[in-house]
Amino acid sequence: MEITEIRITLRDDDKLRGFASITLDNCFVVRGLKVIEGASGTFVAMPNRRRKDGSFQDIAHPINMSTREWMESSIIAAFKEELGRVERGEITVGPHNDNDSAYEENY
Repeated sequence: MEITEIRITLRDDDKLRGFASITLDNCFVVRGLKVIEGASGTFVAMPNRRRKDGSFQDIAHPINMSTREWMESSIIAAFKEELGRVERGEITVGPHNDNDSAYEENY
């Protein structure tokens, strides 16, 4: 399995730093991954939904640690690339927008 595309949408927030979508083997997309700035560093939260009791359940997630680490390191590298583009003035970070057309455009 290969991650063939990673899309990052940056957010201007203290903890939620961005959203990611990944394409696996040019044929399967996973959206709704979150790049979070936690107490011990940056990590990737899997897409989830709220249960009736208020807790959250992952919708999709790796089933072993090596896959999680591989996926997370790839997404964080792409996130850092996007931050570099902001620092160079190539892009700007806008306010949160649920209808972000750049994020959804080609899916």
